[in-house]
Amino acid sequence: MKKRSILAASIAFSISLLSGCAVDLPLIMLTETTYEQAASNRFVSINRTAIDSLIKDFDVKSLEDTPVLVSTIVNINDTRKSTPLGRTLSEMYSSYLSKTGFNVREIKLRGDLFVKEETGELLLSREVKDIAKNHRAKHVLVGTYSPAASVTYVSLKFIRTEDGRIIRSFDYALPNDRDVNKLLQAS
Repeated sequence: MKKRSILAASIAFSISLLSGCAVDLPLIMLTETTYEQAASNRFVSINRTAIDSLIKDFDVKSLEDTPVLVSTIVNINDTRKSTPLGRTLSEMYSSYLSKTGFNVREIKLRGDLFVKEETGELLLSREVKDIAKNHRAKHVLVGTYSPAASVTYVSLKFIRTEDGRIIRSFDYALPNDRDVNKLLQAS
């Protein structure tokens, strides 16, 4: 009888230890993101707000329907490479600029622009003028990001291609949450 009591106590103790471990598991592992949560994602809205701030009071009609190019947003510490974060930001900026009335040219589909695998379509300052001329673009959106301890700083510049003048700029920060950290990893 005493052996059964010891065995029962041992089992109860083991179960309490195991259940204590389960409490320490991150809650995120126990739930999935819902469609409603995805639809209200702050990452999307903060990037749209950045574009809204960048183009505030900009006369889109002054462009006379000439194309605007959007470069891949690059890491300030290595402008020759991009990460999924830079490419995702560029895609979001392109689609939102188009939605607001800009004639955004999809340069990835053009055969005359070299797109390096894993880096995206990088528009470095020495290339901007030639590429813009080939696409008849008067403006190019360029940008950099800089990962720090708790946030990633993003700097956007809307550049007039004929003289390289920055006509608009906007800076903001993204929190280094789980999604941003994942996008910062080179693919």
